Amino acid sequence: MLDALLRPQSSLLPAGLRPGSQLDRALGSYLGLALGDALGATVEFMTVREIAAQYGVHRQMIGGGWLKLAPGQVTDDTTMCLALGKAILDAKGWCMKAVAEAYVAWLRGKPVDCGNTCRRGIRRYMADGSLAGPPSDGDAGNGAVMRNLPVVLATLADESAFRNRSLAQAHFTHHNGLSDAATLICGQLVRRLLLGGQLSDCRPLVDAFIADNPQFRFQPYPGRASGYVVDTLQTVFHFSFTEGDFESAVVGAMNRGDDADTTAALVGMLHGAQCGATALPRRWLERLDRPIAEAIVTQTQALLALGQCPSQQRSLP
Repeated sequence: MLDALLRPQSSLLPAGLRPGSQLDRALGSYLGLALGDALGATVEFMTVREIAAQYGVHRQMIGGGWLKLAPGQVTDDTTMCLALGKAILDAKGWCMKAVAEAYVAWLRGKPVDCGNTCRRGIRRYMADGSLAGPPSDGDAGNGAVMRNLPVVLATLADESAFRNRSLAQAHFTHHNGLSDAATLICGQLVRRLLLGGQLSDCRPLVDAFIADNPQFRFQPYPGRASGYVVDTLQTVFHFSFTEGDFESAVVGAMNRGDDADTTAALVGMLHGAQCGATALPRRWLERLDRPIAEAIVTQTQALLALGQCPSQQRSLP
């Protein structure tokens, strides 16, 4: 079904899509996030032992899980990305109020899942119109990290805008120093990969990040994969840098269970940006929810085009 998405003759992709091109990498990152999300959701909140007892090694896109998803169905990790991306494109740049309204529309659309911190932030805005919550120790979840890819794509030629807009969208629901640090480092890694780097080129960035933020140290791997952003990033770093290919890295992350949809989504985002959409596992792509895949392909092209023309973007409060 999705083979057509990845062939140059597909009407959904530009003719002549080249493996390794920036568009190929951008599509690989966004589709890779969705694949990790759909795969990991099956074992979200399960323990390592429970996964092993039920699946051996979980590696098939079968849906189910506590959300009782259809095969290939995604969760809030992907749909919040799409909501953010739409807001950016509608604003032709940046308008935080448009982002806030997009999240409200997303919540009112009854998503299959919504994290407590995200829900609280959206409802705060609905009540008082505030575009950021107060700093809070309770906001150290991974919700801001998981949805930031559209900002990365739309600011690829403007590092200052990347930083400012990443933090603005993060603070809407997660105003916390650990969340900020995680959101920025993940975005910086994707930026380097989309600009032609490999994960091996990213390791110095991560080493410098950990020197400044030692709580994120992941060697030796602590083994926790919860929604606490430190646990999340330790898992993402571990499998991103110890596994050599997309499939092995995503399978490793999601078989840690706990917040498996988000850890696998972020690993998929990074490894997908390295290998490109043309190298993603076809058997998974073929089962990914079709309308979601189509929306990702369309949005990725538009965001990437916007990100290459910062002088044409507008920025509103």
